[in-house]
Amino acid sequence: MSLLVDEKDAKFVLYEQLGIDEKLCKQPMYSEFSRETFDMVYSEAAKLAEKAFYPTNKVGDEKGCRFENGQVKVPEEFHEPYRLYREGGWLAMSDSPEVGGQGLPVSLTNACIEMIGAANWALLMYPGLTHGSARLLQEYGTPELQEIYMEKMFAGEWSGTMCLTEPGAGSDVGNLRTKASRKSDGTYAISGQKMFISSGMHDLTGNIIHMVLARIEGAPAGTRGISIFLVPRLLVNEKGELVDNDVACAGIEHKMGIHGSATCVLNFGENSRCTGYLMGQENQGMRIMFDMMNEARLFVGMQGLCHASASYLHALRYAKERVQGSSIERMKDADAPRVPIIQHPDVRRMLMFMKSSTEGLRALLYTTAYCADRVRSSENEEEKQLFQGYVDLLIPICKSVGSDLGFKVCETAIQVYGGYGYIQEYPVEQQMRDCKIASLYEGTNGIQALDLVGRKLAIKQGLLLKNAIKAAGKILAGVREEFSLRDLVKIYDEAQEHLVQLTKFFAMKSITEDFNVPILYAKPYLDLFGDVVIGFLLLWQAGIASKRLEEIYREQGAKDEASQGRVVRENRTAAFYFGKIASARFFINQVLTQAGGKARGIMNDDKSALELPEMGFAAD
Repeated sequence: MSLLVDEKDAKFVLYEQLGIDEKLCKQPMYSEFSRETFDMVYSEAAKLAEKAFYPTNKVGDEKGCRFENGQVKVPEEFHEPYRLYREGGWLAMSDSPEVGGQGLPVSLTNACIEMIGAANWALLMYPGLTHGSARLLQEYGTPELQEIYMEKMFAGEWSGTMCLTEPGAGSDVGNLRTKASRKSDGTYAISGQKMFISSGMHDLTGNIIHMVLARIEGAPAGTRGISIFLVPRLLVNEKGELVDNDVACAGIEHKMGIHGSATCVLNFGENSRCTGYLMGQENQGMRIMFDMMNEARLFVGMQGLCHASASYLHALRYAKERVQGSSIERMKDADAPRVPIIQHPDVRRMLMFMKSSTEGLRALLYTTAYCADRVRSSENEEEKQLFQGYVDLLIPICKSVGSDLGFKVCETAIQVYGGYGYIQEYPVEQQMRDCKIASLYEGTNGIQALDLVGRKLAIKQGLLLKNAIKAAGKILAGVREEFSLRDLVKIYDEAQEHLVQLTKFFAMKSITEDFNVPILYAKPYLDLFGDVVIGFLLLWQAGIASKRLEEIYREQGAKDEASQGRVVRENRTAAFYFGKIASARFFINQVLTQAGGKARGIMNDDKSALELPEMGFAAD
C-alpha cells in the first residue's frame, strides 16, 4: 500500500468522476493525449515521489535550512531530487510547448502534485512558487524580459518568488512601504524590505527571480497605487553576464514546520543599486496579483490535501499493525486475544473521518483543476465564462477548506497513533506541523472568507452560485434514481437549502445597518459552503460507485445481502466502491446533518463579538 496517495481513488476522480480521458481529450487542445499517456505520466510521478522526494522528507525537517554569511543553504539531500524534478520537466508539465512545457491538463498536473507534495511538501515549494512567477512573467512581461528569464524559470534552472508581505503590511497589503523610483532607462530603482518570503534565498538554482509589490513615487495611497516588478537576484547585463542586483537576505525564519523550505527576510536596494522591471501597467499590481492568485491558492489547498493523504494512509497502516486491547465483544475477558486497533469502534470512526475528508478534498481540488482545464481548452466563449465562474467561486473554498480540513486530518492521525503520534519517531507529527502554515499564507482563511462573501457572491447578483447549484442539480439527477441513496440525497438537499437561505440572509444584511454581520460570520459561512460542496462531490461519487457495485454483484451472481457482503470482503474492486459509498454516508450523516444548526447560529443575529468592549475580553 502506498503511504502517500490512494492511487485508485485519484484515478477514480480523474476518470470515473470527471472523465478527463473522454471529455478533455475531445478538446483540440488535449486531443493528442489519452488515458494511456495520463497513466504513464502519473506512474512516473509516483516513482519520483517515492524514490526521490519521500526519502528526503524527514531529513529535511531535521536539518532545516541554514543561514551562513548572507547565504541560505537548503539540506544537501534536496539537490538530487530537485535535479530529477527539473530535468524531468515536471515544473512546466501543464504549460505550452512554446515555453518548454508538455501541455498536459491541469487536473492531471494536480494529481501529480498531490503525489509529489505528499512525499515532501517543503521541497516541492521551490518549483511550485517558481511556476507562479514564470506564469506572471509570461502574461505581463515584455518580450525582452521573457527571452532573458522565462525559459530558464519554466525549466527550473532559475527559480522565482512572490514578494508581498512586509513588517506591518501582511494582509493589509495597501500599507506596504517598498518604493520604486523611475530611472531614465525605463527601469525602476527598488528599495524596501519583504518578509516571510518562501524560497527567497537558497542554493538550489543559480538565480532567483522575485516578483515584488512596490509603490512608485507619487502613486495613490492604498492598494490603488501598487505596482508589481520583476527583480532578479542576479541581473543579466548587456554582455549576458550575471551581476549582483543588490538583493540581500537578512535572515531566515525558524518555523513550526516546513523546515526544509527557506522562509526569508529580503532587503532590496540597501546600496541603492537594485533594479526592477515593471510588469504590466503602473498601479495595476493588485489586479495582476489577483490574476495569478487562483493558481497560488489552489496550490495551497493542494498542500492540505497532500498532508491529509499521507497522514491518513500512515494512520491506516498503523491501525492495521498496532495490536492493543481485545475486541469490544470480549472486552471483559482477561484471556481474550489482543487485536489490531482498527477493530476498535472509536479508531474506525476516526479513520472514516479521515477517509471521507481526504476523498472529499481530493474531489474538490481535482474538480476545480478540471474546471480550469475547461476554461483553457473550450473554444466557446460562453462555456469559458461558465467554467471560469466555477473556478472563481471554488478557489477560496479550496484554499480555506483544503488547509483547515487537511490540518484536522493530520491532527486525527496523531490521535490514531496515540502517544506514539506525538513523538518524532513517527511521521504524523511532522505532517501536522508542516500543514498548519497552509491556513495562514497566500491570504489567511479569514481573507478567503471575505473574498467569497464580499466579492464572489456579489458578482452579477449571485450568478456564480446560481450556476453552480444548477450544475450540481443536473449531476445529481442520476443519483436521485438510486433508491439506496435516497436518504443521503434528502440530507444534501436540506443542507443546500440552508446554504441558499443563509446567502439570502447575508444579501439582506449587506444593505442594512447590520452590514457587518456578513463580515463577522464570513468564515463560518465559508465552512458551511465547503461542507455542502464536499457533500455534493461525495454524493456524486456514491452514485457512480453504486452503479459499479451493482454491476459487480450481477457478474458475481450475488443477489442477497449475505452473498453481496461476501463479494465486498473478497473482491478488492467491490470493496473500493463499497468504501466510496461509505465515505459519502459518513460525511453526509456526520457533517451535513449539522448544516441547519450552523445556519441558525449565524442567522440568530448574535453580535456579541462586536458589542463586547475590548476590556471585556479579559481583565487587564
